[in-house]
Amino acid sequence: MQKKVTAVFDIGKTNKKFFLFDKDFREVYREYARFDEIKDEDGHPTEDLDSLKTWLKNVFDKIINTPEFDVKAINFSTYGASLVHIDQEGNTLTPLYNYTKTLPQDVVDSFYTKYGPELDFAVKTGSSNAGMLNSGMQLYWLKTTKPDIFKKIKYSLHLPQYISYIFTGIPVSEHTSIGCHTALWDYSKKDYHQWVYEEEIHKKLAPIVSSETSLNMNYNGKRIKIGVGIHDSSSALLPYIRSIRKKFVLVSTGTWSVSLNPFCDKMLSKDEVLSDCINYMRINGKPVKSSRLFLGNEYKLQVAFLVKKYKVAKNYHKQVKFDRSIFDRIEQSFSFLFSWESISAENSPNETKLSYKSFEEAYHHLMIELVKLQLKSIETAIGNDKIERLYIDGGFSDNELFIKLLSHQLRNMKLRTTTASTGSALGAAIAISDSKLNSKFLKTNYALKKHTPFIIN
Repeated sequence: MQKKVTAVFDIGKTNKKFFLFDKDFREVYREYARFDEIKDEDGHPTEDLDSLKTWLKNVFDKIINTPEFDVKAINFSTYGASLVHIDQEGNTLTPLYNYTKTLPQDVVDSFYTKYGPELDFAVKTGSSNAGMLNSGMQLYWLKTTKPDIFKKIKYSLHLPQYISYIFTGIPVSEHTSIGCHTALWDYSKKDYHQWVYEEEIHKKLAPIVSSETSLNMNYNGKRIKIGVGIHDSSSALLPYIRSIRKKFVLVSTGTWSVSLNPFCDKMLSKDEVLSDCINYMRINGKPVKSSRLFLGNEYKLQVAFLVKKYKVAKNYHKQVKFDRSIFDRIEQSFSFLFSWESISAENSPNETKLSYKSFEEAYHHLMIELVKLQLKSIETAIGNDKIERLYIDGGFSDNELFIKLLSHQLRNMKLRTTTASTGSALGAAIAISDSKLNSKFLKTNYALKKHTPFIIN
């Protein structure tokens, strides 16, 4: 008998993943792929959209013809800040411009001269000035520097919706992609910002539908429910929102550590914007206050420095366990010792000077300092909200030292870690399902662990 499943394509910048989930959202199949990047007309590396499109179709066509599985639905989770511009016939007009591509400064200056001041604009849109990471700015750039291409655009689709469009042929927009630091959305009026209408950008944007929308379609002779796609950060947050009854903050750790507060119903303040706060958006259009820290990147750089200094194996740091005696010694005479390479912090010295004799001591000190930065980022995301639950997922969720130190600093919060390689994919599956999640969902599907602070002497 065939197993009824929901299929999800989870498209990251590096890894392209395909999952099948059963009715209880357990993973029953996965497939990974990677593609070499191509270059756009300026020589900047970018996604090979043609190879991606071919892989998507081949994988899905193969799976719906597999006798083992009966695919009932499919949805799509992808990275954000990326637009695909299509013409009247649905053909792509430009490369998928990489959000790391630099916008010409004169374009940025002209925009903020028209629609600034910059800080006020960021408060309204939840989008600080970040070049192509503000995907709406890409449309302004195309209009001002490539007007012939801009005129040919029938629709500019956010990447999750373009992937859906490949399967449905129906162009749509949805909240999680629109509201993710795009500079398109005015959170104060719950509509596109006035600049979008003044520049007639709205005419290039497909009709907005709910993130939970699905289209019942005939695909290669089979009736399948096809979702409209969802931004990966909002998708990863969804299982928590659906299964936790009390307010919480989710800290998603990796190269970036992003503290997400989905319970803030106020506009960002100017101070919060200056503290690197931006907005993401829930599937219901409500803002998610987010505070970012380049944690994983800085960790990688500093560990490499310590490995070289103390002449230990490259992965030795993974073996270091929390040592209470080292912690107590450091705390008794604590001072900031690390000079950060990719993070700006007021207490960071100009040069790193370490007098420790062992890697373990230096590593403890590094983690104490990084946790202090993480703590500040979490506090910024919480603001004045009364929140007592904290969930940590991603790469640092299994770093014992990081979790011990964080639970020590946040003694009044209930700290939990979760492990799920399917996070954003699972959220996409949940978004188009009619199932309700119970309170045990995270324990069953996410290896939920509780952590208690160590006893203070």
